[in-house]
Amino acid sequence: MLTAKGAATRDRIVAAAAAEIRERGISAVKLDDIGRRSRTGKSQLFHYFPDGKEQLLLAVAEREAEQVLEDQEPHLGQLTSWDAWAEWRDAVVEKYRRQGVHCPLGVLITEIGRHTPAAQAVTGQLLAQWQQRLESGIEEMQAAGEIRADVDPARAAAALIAAIQGGVAILMSSGSSTHLEYALDLCLDYLQLSTGGR
Repeated sequence: MLTAKGAATRDRIVAAAAAEIRERGISAVKLDDIGRRSRTGKSQLFHYFPDGKEQLLLAVAEREAEQVLEDQEPHLGQLTSWDAWAEWRDAVVEKYRRQGVHCPLGVLITEIGRHTPAAQAVTGQLLAQWQQRLESGIEEMQAAGEIRADVDPARAAAALIAAIQGGVAILMSSGSSTHLEYALDLCLDYLQLSTGGR
């Protein structure tokens, strides 16, 4: 069990590692870089992460996964009207537009997840939680008669996540959020058109 000071030091190391990976890519980041940025020595790094870089990457993956969901709240948990869905859409676009290349979702899926099986499991858990929350919103709208009953919530939620991930990947490589906006709008148009929209 870590002390408050120990927990703060560990968090600082994980935050520094995440920042380094976002800025330079996982293959370029060394433990020395993380130590310098977090103002910790190598002995401290191995104290908190005795298995080395792999264990640290897993901690970063867990942190980034939590951040992806936190960034969408409170909207993600309140998808009970078309206005709420529009607010969620706008929050998602604005958040990723501001983050640009320093994006937790992009780092998790395109960087960390490719390098460690444990991080892939974290990514899988993130996607499952995210999809479940979107499914719940779609089911609530179906119960209210706003979305047709024959729309499959799981497929629609998965498509929304794929639209976001694809849009974010393009944003990270081009600096433009246009594809993210269009992909989300098309998914939401499909859901609204299934009952004639607002």
